[in-house]
Amino acid sequence: MGKKLFIKHKYNSFNQTVLVDGDKSISIRALLLASQAHGKTLIENILLSEDIINSINCLKKLGIKIYLNKKKCYVFGNGINGFNYKKNIVLDAGNSGTFARLILGLLIKSPYYIKLIGDKSLSRRDFGRVILPLREIGANFKVGIKKTLPIKIIGANSVNPIRYYENRGSAQCKSTVMLAALNSPGQTIINAKKSRDHTENIFKHLGIPISIHKKENTDEIKIDGQKNFKSFNYIVPSDPSSCAFLIVLTLLSKNCELKIKDVNVNQSRIGFIKILNRMGANIKINNIKERYGEKRADIQVKSQSNLKKIDCPPRLNSNLIDEFLIIFLVAAKARGISSFSKLDELDKKESPRLKLGSKLLNQIGIRTILKKNSIKIFGNPKIKIERSINISQYYKDHRIFMTSVVAACTFGGNWRINDPDSYKSSFPSFLKILKQLGYKFKITK
Repeated sequence: MGKKLFIKHKYNSFNQTVLVDGDKSISIRALLLASQAHGKTLIENILLSEDIINSINCLKKLGIKIYLNKKKCYVFGNGINGFNYKKNIVLDAGNSGTFARLILGLLIKSPYYIKLIGDKSLSRRDFGRVILPLREIGANFKVGIKKTLPIKIIGANSVNPIRYYENRGSAQCKSTVMLAALNSPGQTIINAKKSRDHTENIFKHLGIPISIHKKENTDEIKIDGQKNFKSFNYIVPSDPSSCAFLIVLTLLSKNCELKIKDVNVNQSRIGFIKILNRMGANIKINNIKERYGEKRADIQVKSQSNLKKIDCPPRLNSNLIDEFLIIFLVAAKARGISSFSKLDELDKKESPRLKLGSKLLNQIGIRTILKKNSIKIFGNPKIKIERSINISQYYKDHRIFMTSVVAACTFGGNWRINDPDSYKSSFPSFLKILKQLGYKFKITK
């Protein structure tokens, strides 16, 4: 039997300031680019989650020297294509879809087959979307019919710059091709549906030749390849996707106020704040600064009992794909029927999140209408749970675990949630911060 987390709801009030772990998306990108830079890079406030530790271990297998000292990470890069390739290398990405997809872009000149594996959850996810453009660039793959892990990749001596059309709004697909472009002669051109732009920002900060022409729904990105760049220093801001759970915890509680310091407030990452404010929240972004091309700020949130329904605009979906589950929880407490549509990408994450999110709401007594790519949620502002809730069989998805914990802390009832270590893949201080805010729970085997 695995571990279980037990929470018995008890009314709790707090007014505190907290600091959340470093941004996962930026931590992974900084590591990958540090491995391709010349010299010693220092990454401060790096996220020390399981995903990042797995990423570091993979880069070490490729011959990159990396040292950790608390939240400081020193990376000694050997320049573009500076990996030490050996036969029979196996890279275990664990649960990190970001690292698993992006590292493939840096392996397009490997002279030997490199095997990429991941945990059970990651091994269900589609890699065909990045295999296709990397084959055009010159890589070859050994992969099953479903295009899932395990995958073997071998590069080519001569790789090609390509014109790539990314129409899903996937920052991972776009970034994989951008990283491959570092090794490509000439100019790679990417026409991408708008998505997170962290890779573009760090490319510009490092002086990598890149131009971006922004259109209404897409960006045209041009990268000149085979240009070396120097090592760098980077301080990672706090992860807004992790902050979302604490923001909703505060929002759904009584007489609570929370300030979260130094958060990444890149416009492609705060769609959930815009949605929550449309639903009646009063979330403020203060002390905005810009560093390395990324905006960071303090976020202030207070409890709100008068929440209203939302008809979520699909154009915002790519800006809040990781936050939908926790937004569903707010919709459960809101007045009226909330609707969310065009959620294809939600079921391409660590688990079938749309289906499991609906199931969680049904368990706590909230009616939903679930279709293939959409959901309607019938809110109940007076929701109060006075029974036992058991959350199991959720593919060890960290976001379902944390959403369940927030529900337990705000809606009442006696909760038992399986696999409580799942949150460590993205937000290792989650339970520690909850303790700081005064919540109590018990973990047993």
